[in-house]
Amino acid sequence: MNPLKDEQGKSIHTLSSREIYRNQWLRLREDRILRSNGKEGIFSVVDKDDCAIILPIEDGRVWLVEQYRYTIQERALELPQGGWELENVDPEELARGELKEETGLQAAQMTYLGFMWIAYGFCRQKQHVFLATGLTMKERDPDDEEHDLVIHTRSLEEFEQMMLDGIIRDTSTLAAWGLYTNWKRQNARARI
Repeated sequence: MNPLKDEQGKSIHTLSSREIYRNQWLRLREDRILRSNGKEGIFSVVDKDDCAIILPIEDGRVWLVEQYRYTIQERALELPQGGWELENVDPEELARGELKEETGLQAAQMTYLGFMWIAYGFCRQKQHVFLATGLTMKERDPDDEEHDLVIHTRSLEEFEQMMLDGIIRDTSTLAAWGLYTNWKRQNARARI
């Protein structure tokens, strides 16, 4: 056993850490690290609070949002998702809130499908995945970042084809769909 690895198998240890940037959405820190091979290095980490992604599905249709994504300089089609930039938010409350903000939908049932790390190679952000059913349309409540959202519904078959055709390229949407299809297969009695 390597003497630099601990009982949990950690092979990288933090020697020091400093925050180098912060805004209302994220924090960026730079850590000085020691690897198990004895080499020191620098690791930059983006810290973001938990977020949620929601699969609103009813009568064989899924609700999607389209919005301009500044980072890629184009409009993107994806599942409703987001966070509130608050620590320790109840994941279901967050998912219900994001669903209402972005689509105006209220769900009678929210089924927790699991969570995933968005991009743990450089970012520490957990995304909770929910299936929303029993949908009722209420009034939307978009925040300033969602001023240009357009709501779409597609049949599940169209949605799957859009992923295969590369129209939907958001990894969170693709991964959430994977969790949903596995959940559905394991819960064959579910009629969604």
